[in-house]
Amino acid sequence: MTQQVVVIDDERAVLRVIERFLTQEGFKVHTASDASGAESLFEQVAADLVILDVMLPDGSGLELTRDLRARSDVPIIIVSARCEEVDRVLGLEFGADDYVTKPFSPRELVGRVKAVLKRARAGSTDSEVIAVDDLRIDTRAREVRLSGASVPLTSSEYELLAYLGAHHGCAVSRHVMLAALHDEAPGVDERVIDAHVHRIRDKIEPDPKEPTHLVTVRGFGYRLGDG
Repeated sequence: MTQQVVVIDDERAVLRVIERFLTQEGFKVHTASDASGAESLFEQVAADLVILDVMLPDGSGLELTRDLRARSDVPIIIVSARCEEVDRVLGLEFGADDYVTKPFSPRELVGRVKAVLKRARAGSTDSEVIAVDDLRIDTRAREVRLSGASVPLTSSEYELLAYLGAHHGCAVSRHVMLAALHDEAPGVDERVIDAHVHRIRDKIEPDPKEPTHLVTVRGFGYRLGDG
């Protein structure tokens, strides 16, 4: 089945380039140039992935990201001319799975799209449940439960938590986690990991400011469960 990608950008030339390269790779591409058009597409298209510009003429791509993430776990890649680190981290905190800075190579963007989709559909062929305290991570169903209740996670959040779950009790460095999740993609900073952890804690910790499940190993990385 052809995978569908929704692309939102106010630059028509950028839309044409992205559409051309993704179409060549076999994707069905739907485009819009503003936030209202984006909302319409979200209602009409069962997207497999969304590419979203931050600066739109009638709204914020970051707000769209947050709103879309509140009702869907569809993978989101933010594309923006704003290259400050705080913008990159903020985009990830709002629920994006990846962040690409303009100007970018269309081939790099296609590679990012394929990598994010691969992570989204990846899963163990054998049913395995990783139990860490009251967390249950089902690697076949790609489902996380906390005290029996389902925990809604994005693809990237799930991948990070499952990776830490597979190494539960062990401290894992940010560098190792970044390599495992992003394949050493150029321009991806280790603070991406911190942004994912921040969002995961909001979902699994009784008090995210005093985490007991996903704990910080100062100056190194993170650990899931007791060491």
